[in-house]
Amino acid sequence: MCGLLGLLTSDGSAADAVDLVAAATHCMRHRGPDEPGTWNDEHIVLGFNRLSIIDIETSHQPLRWGPPDNPERYAMVFNGEIYNYLELRAELGRDEGAVFRTEGDGEAIVAAFHHWGPDSVRRLRGMFAFAIWDTADNSLFIARDPFGIKPLFIATGPGGTAFGSEKKSLLELIDRIGLSEDLDPRATEHYTVLQYVPEPETLHASIRRLESGTYATLKPGSAPSVRRYFTPQFAVRPVTEATRQQRYDDIAQALRDSVAKHMRADVTVGSFLSGGIDSTAIAALAIQHNPDLITFTTGFQREGYSEVDVAAESAEAIGARHVIKVVGPDEFIASIPEIVWYLDDPVADPALVPLYFVAKEARKHVKVVLSGEGADELFGGYTIYKEPLSLSAFDKLPGTLRRLAGKVSDRIPEGTRGKSLLHRGSLTLEERYYGNARSFDDARLRAVLRDYRPEWTHTDVTAPIYAQSRGWDPVARMQHIDLFTWLRGDILVKADKITMANSLELRVPFLDSEVYKIAETLPFDEKIAHGTTKYALRKALEQIVPPHVLHRRKLGFPVPIRHWLAGTEMYDWAHETIAASQTDHIFDKSVVVAMLNEHRDGVVDNSRRLWTILIFMVWHAIFVEKTLVPAITDHDYPVRL
Repeated sequence: MCGLLGLLTSDGSAADAVDLVAAATHCMRHRGPDEPGTWNDEHIVLGFNRLSIIDIETSHQPLRWGPPDNPERYAMVFNGEIYNYLELRAELGRDEGAVFRTEGDGEAIVAAFHHWGPDSVRRLRGMFAFAIWDTADNSLFIARDPFGIKPLFIATGPGGTAFGSEKKSLLELIDRIGLSEDLDPRATEHYTVLQYVPEPETLHASIRRLESGTYATLKPGSAPSVRRYFTPQFAVRPVTEATRQQRYDDIAQALRDSVAKHMRADVTVGSFLSGGIDSTAIAALAIQHNPDLITFTTGFQREGYSEVDVAAESAEAIGARHVIKVVGPDEFIASIPEIVWYLDDPVADPALVPLYFVAKEARKHVKVVLSGEGADELFGGYTIYKEPLSLSAFDKLPGTLRRLAGKVSDRIPEGTRGKSLLHRGSLTLEERYYGNARSFDDARLRAVLRDYRPEWTHTDVTAPIYAQSRGWDPVARMQHIDLFTWLRGDILVKADKITMANSLELRVPFLDSEVYKIAETLPFDEKIAHGTTKYALRKALEQIVPPHVLHRRKLGFPVPIRHWLAGTEMYDWAHETIAASQTDHIFDKSVVVAMLNEHRDGVVDNSRRLWTILIFMVWHAIFVEKTLVPAITDHDYPVRL
């Protein structure tokens, strides 16, 4: 787990940019405080910050490797972990005659690319973003893992192409490649609706993200040629009474194998532990490989916003040592600028704040943690996935009657029972579902945004994804949307950015290629059944997790911002943030202030919408206005952030 940065020049002037790349790499020192490094030839500069996890003594980067007749043909920088690297090294040595000079996983990537070409990415079981420079033909190959666990930003201009693990480092190279720092108004609107910036966008128009499950090839002076190598399929296979238990056993075995491989490290591995089934399952399997496992959780002092008691009970049940971090409102508020700086682009998910504190606490004890992200998307864990059942009657109505139901709902007063059901029932799945977050509906969005464009709505993001899933059952289609939107836009961004802010590697065993192969075969009634979600997963884990969490409602790390924004804890901070923000050209701040006061007075719960705008305003102050400088001193950053 590390931070990579590269600059491929258009004119062969890479030697002149070494110091610039080294300085820009330092902006993400938190990703790899153990060892910095650079390498260059006339075309490219590669920079790297290493967090040493596997083969600590010899797997230095940028890494050089090649066949016996040209042993330094390739130069590679790599962020992530390849969990089947031992198997790959053995196969490459046996079948291809590959020779290795380290004991790490990095050489397995380069050797696989040399012998198997771009399709080698399909053989990598893990999380990764990497760049391989071929000195023999002056070509660059960059790739990202199937689910988007590890980030990779990219920008191409007249002076070349810059790519890296963090956008803030690319911003240091923008002038060098001839691009501007102008914002992308479409991405801004998407963020305001969804509470995250969907891939491949960023809030800076000149910087994009290489999408999950894709790779790109390019040469000096050329634009990247991007190709998708992984698309979720959800190739459902029916379950009969004769095969049902075997399917549950297969899930359990795949997860056991995944956790075993995710435990591979030359440092101590711990585990995050909330009160839910996902993280508890991971911890219960992890302790089989490390009897001294330490688990970590966080919560708040406010009743109903903490799972520390349930997590502690789970830790005791599996025999793990447990560490708890309780967060108060003052330190919560004080941490926001620092967290937003680490994020690169705003993510308006309050759960990332407690995640930041539990990651900081965990780093005092371990260098790697396991976590339960991805289980909901793969196994059908979100409550909203039950909605197709409650709306099934509407599917039988002709289009005219469905539209009539929508018109009737428009005339029903807000808050009236049944209004929401009628409205959502009048819509098709494509119209009503676009992931697990929507901060603003069209009317509120039009009121708050200065430059509202109705054509930049959620369907702008989801329509191409829905086009890939025609004919699937509705839950599979919703999962497919979430894999491309909520998972990689919110869940995995905060998982990567916030743990790496604390130089902590987070691993996600549910998001494993072998676990996915089983999850994608599950039919509708093995996800949503008997009044619960993740039905097949729960059945598979009956002998693994303690009974008290097996059917417990998912909470994660709940945050009391609804109460804090209405009270003395956060109201003044919110009001001052709005007043100071130089975003009048983006938001109608009078509307935002009115929303805050409505929320304080209990007229309507605006917490989600307010948080979305407040986090954007903090981001704007840091990256655009440059009036807010977070107090980041842990990694000896330069003054200019």
